[in-house]
Amino acid sequence: MSYRFAFAAAALLAGTAITTAASAAILVTAEAPGVQNSTAGFTFKGVETFEGYNTGAGQNLATTFGGSNFSGSYTNVRIDNANQFGSAGGTGKHAVTFTGTGFTLDLSTTLSGGVNYFGFWLSALDRQNQLVFSKNGVEVFTFNASDARDFIISQPNSSAYFCNPNAAFSGRNCGEPYAFLNFYGTGGTTFDRIQFFQDPVSGGYESDNHTVGQWNRITGDPLAVPEPASWAMLIAGFGLVGATARRRRTVVSA
Repeated sequence: MSYRFAFAAAALLAGTAITTAASAAILVTAEAPGVQNSTAGFTFKGVETFEGYNTGAGQNLATTFGGSNFSGSYTNVRIDNANQFGSAGGTGKHAVTFTGTGFTLDLSTTLSGGVNYFGFWLSALDRQNQLVFSKNGVEVFTFNASDARDFIISQPNSSAYFCNPNAAFSGRNCGEPYAFLNFYGTGGTTFDRIQFFQDPVSGGYESDNHTVGQWNRITGDPLAVPEPASWAMLIAGFGLVGATARRRRTVVSA
């Protein structure tokens, strides 16, 4: 079962509520503890595991996400070997940034409909981890990992998210949660660039199993939704309206 929380697309204003844009929306879900790949349904998808690259900082990398219909270009990304903070499965390599500028991922596809899904294994999650989604140079959504952390802490089984879940590093780094996060573009929302950065700059930002695609099924139950009424309107067209979840934070309509 996946745990779900939703945000409408918007700029995240420092210290304030999210201001939504009526024409665009991103639905964010967290997979169950220990799940390190998306369990969603896809018409098309691709996954980048970073196994084919050398380790080191400041790299510009091209990917087809495992030979998929999607292409990506990473700028200024650092690749590290598995450690207690990163790498799905506890082996191989993962992406990381320690700098204020972070790294970017530019996306394209040969398919009609564009890219409307991104997911990643966000390990050693801290409140400084940020994502900015944009389309044709216009920002459509900003994600602050403090929202994910607060959501995880609120769950009855929150302790299951903490500590590295992989055998090679079992029981290490228990002060931070580990979770796979899904970002679904709804209402026709697509994106062609994602920026990964720390704000404020402190510590590392590790991630793996970068997944892109066109989704056709959202899994799990809506257990934490910031605005139940807005949520119902967003997903009614997908036939996914579930039980009303408790209100977690206020969303202000633009």
